[in-house]
Amino acid sequence: MSTLKKKNTAWQRFKNNRLGYASLWIFLILFGISLCAEMVANDRPLLVKYQGNTYFPILKDYPETVFGGNFETPTDYHDPLIRQNIRQGGNWAIFPPIEYSYLTLNYFSKEPNPASPSLDNWVGTDDRGRDVLARLIYGFRLSILFGLALTIVGVFIGVLLGGLMGYLGGRFDLITQRIIDVWRSLPELYLLIIFASVFSPSIWLLVILLSLFSWINLSDYVRVEFYRNRSLEYVKAAKALGLSNWQIMYRHILPNSLIPVITFLPFQMSAAILSLTSLDFLGLGVPPDTPSLGELLSQGKSNLDAWWISLATFIVLVGTLLLLTFMGEALRNAFDPRRRSNA
Repeated sequence: MSTLKKKNTAWQRFKNNRLGYASLWIFLILFGISLCAEMVANDRPLLVKYQGNTYFPILKDYPETVFGGNFETPTDYHDPLIRQNIRQGGNWAIFPPIEYSYLTLNYFSKEPNPASPSLDNWVGTDDRGRDVLARLIYGFRLSILFGLALTIVGVFIGVLLGGLMGYLGGRFDLITQRIIDVWRSLPELYLLIIFASVFSPSIWLLVILLSLFSWINLSDYVRVEFYRNRSLEYVKAAKALGLSNWQIMYRHILPNSLIPVITFLPFQMSAAILSLTSLDFLGLGVPPDTPSLGELLSQGKSNLDAWWISLATFIVLVGTLLLLTFMGEALRNAFDPRRRSNA
């Protein structure tokens, strides 16, 4: 009996969906790598052993005089003199796999920028000489973190407002629905253009602005779930025991109404990533130096001969959206009440 119960859990059904389960692991691995982007793509060594002393350039700035340079300025570890000094006489350094950060310029490229893929720049450089692969890694991290932040805020507002509408009903539900209809009809892109022209671009400004609209679709699903569950017997029993409305909603109705919320999360993240990419492509998103998938797509459009920029960005963006879609479909099937009843 315990084995049958275990197989009937939603997690077990999710694991049985091989495509969705594999997508989850691939997504977690890629996201984990991007969280350690400074250890993977950086123009500073992770560790330097020089003249018997140990240095950690990835954590601290050192003047180049420490490594035999002539100036007190921060060390450029791509300088041929510095490279020669830290690789001779028993000195050594451990560099990241990609020896460029997202802002590092390759001054020693053998081709004019944007340069094609080479041993130094595995996916080439952009029109300013910055490593494309490094900007993809940092841009992927920014997109995922932005999607998570926007999803969390949207879920909180959507669950709170949708739950109140579904549980309270009546005049509150009617008035709130009309307000949401008006709010939904506002031109989101035009508002973003207006705010982008008034305020300086910022990732937090984008989170705030897009959060004003990201909760609307989810609130509709939560409202229906709360409206359906409030008339069930366990809610009537909780009222008879004297529990307050907040206790009933939080402790009883909410746990039984989370299915649309959970299945909605990957698709909400996909929409957030697409929104950020679109705004950056139009020049209305993050500041120009910030690594962004949309900015790389814009560079690909401006430099059609540099096919590696558009192709690499397209693969990262489409691959991310496909992983999230497969995960969302697997979650939807795992929490489908029809499958649960037939299991």
